[in-house]
Amino acid sequence: MSKPKRVYFFGTCLIDLFYPEAGISAIELIEREGIIVDFPQQQTCCGQPPFNSGYNKEAISVASKQVELLSENIPVVVPSASCAGMMKHHYPKLFANHHLSEKALALSSRVYELTEFLVRVLNISLTDYGSPIKVAMHTSCSARREMEVTEDGLSLLRQLKNVDVCEPARANECCGFGGTFSVKQPEISAAMAEDKCQAIKDTGASRFISGDCGCIMNINGVMDNTNRNMHGEHLASFLLSRSAPGLDKSS
Repeated sequence: MSKPKRVYFFGTCLIDLFYPEAGISAIELIEREGIIVDFPQQQTCCGQPPFNSGYNKEAISVASKQVELLSENIPVVVPSASCAGMMKHHYPKLFANHHLSEKALALSSRVYELTEFLVRVLNISLTDYGSPIKVAMHTSCSARREMEVTEDGLSLLRQLKNVDVCEPARANECCGFGGTFSVKQPEISAAMAEDKCQAIKDTGASRFISGDCGCIMNINGVMDNTNRNMHGEHLASFLLSRSAPGLDKSS
């Protein structure tokens, strides 16, 4: 698609409650390209938690609000492949035979994960103003397998001349978050997160980057509890800090 004049921004629950700086950074990256960002204040959850647990009626109740709210024919940019995947791939099935089915189908066709939008629609070009740093990129399962945007996130980081980008061993393995999975299977989730943290630490990077706040929260929690002295950051915040003079916090 051609570069739009205006987009919706869907902030996600985790960004709203725990990582607002990631949402603000993503909005600034888009606005810097001359695009008007519309953030409807009434937006809530995409409905993924009840949907993943088999509660379709409850998921529709929540998701209906987003279908009605994001109804104008402009792109919907989501800084989370997990929520983007829910809206793009699961809304059409969830709303089949529902009176909002046409609106849900139209919405799904306009959903873009953030890195996908920056790379494939805006063809964004980044200048690196930061100090040399090595980072490990953790790509979420939703980004890798559902939205298929793994290369988009990596390509953005590779534009930054002073950033040495690597991926941990067994990069395609889950970090153990999995939304409600981490609540229903805490022991298995913790073991998976431990493996992921060690793999990230073994890269020798000083920081890890991800485009999904669920992964960041899960991995950061284990990193902190095991005193590994490494912190994760959302890709949007990292890209903005590196590509705006005076914002780099790498050193």
